[in-house]
Amino acid sequence: MERIGFIGLGAMGAPMALNVHQNGYELCVWNRTRTRAAPFREHGVEVADSPADLARHCDIVIIMVTGPGDLLEVLSGKDGVLDGLSKGMTVINMSTVSREATLEAARLVRDTGARFVDAPVSGTVKPAEKAQLVILAGGENDDIDAVESLLLTMGKQVVRCGDVGQGTRMKLVINLMLGGMMVLLAEGLAAGEAFQLETERILEALDNGALSAPLFKVKGGVIREGDFTKQFPVDLVFKDLNLALEAAGRQGQALHATAAVRELFAAARGAGLGDEDLAAVYKVVLNAKD
Repeated sequence: MERIGFIGLGAMGAPMALNVHQNGYELCVWNRTRTRAAPFREHGVEVADSPADLARHCDIVIIMVTGPGDLLEVLSGKDGVLDGLSKGMTVINMSTVSREATLEAARLVRDTGARFVDAPVSGTVKPAEKAQLVILAGGENDDIDAVESLLLTMGKQVVRCGDVGQGTRMKLVINLMLGGMMVLLAEGLAAGEAFQLETERILEALDNGALSAPLFKVKGGVIREGDFTKQFPVDLVFKDLNLALEAAGRQGQALHATAAVRELFAAARGAGLGDEDLAAVYKVVLNAKD
């Protein structure tokens, strides 16, 4: 069985890496903040000194970092992954970044003779913990075939989206819709409060009708309970909405509703809610009274 290197042990990366380990793969990890790797060491997982050190001792390298700059830094910065890559290895980027960063990462990796798979994920922390993510894969079919069993230790399904870069595009489509749905739920519940409707009754009606959606059920419960502990934080939703708008703009496609949604998440960040769950946009909507 291949030896797997995992870079990026944040809220999503840590449970994903743990699932890889628990499925019997020999694992090595690295994280910029060293304390995040300590629990893995306690589980007997090797902690690398640098991304290059990790790559030298692994067959497959998985990267799960915050944004485009982080991805390229991990690859090509000092003691980066590229310094440890060799022909026949595979790099899987599971971060949500721009298509341009994905294509540049793929070029850098392929120039070493290694393979590259573009595989961001749909899902938040709880699906990551339960290995119920949906993997949005872009790349050569043979390359995806070779790592599909590994990907399925972290998710329930691999959706093949096309060439490298198309997995990234699919993720941006999903996240712009996620942001939009969250804002609509927030506005619906805020309107319901203004109409003196019980939140519980609104959620019951949604869950049993044509608008039934897991997102509404889960995030409606978050709003009802008032516990906005982050699963997918406002800051990252804002980042992804910007990436989606920029990507659509390059294709000449206007996204009017998404632009409005982005402004509400910008307001949430301005209100100091950036590190709270995306459902915290409800607080902004609720307070936007004339």
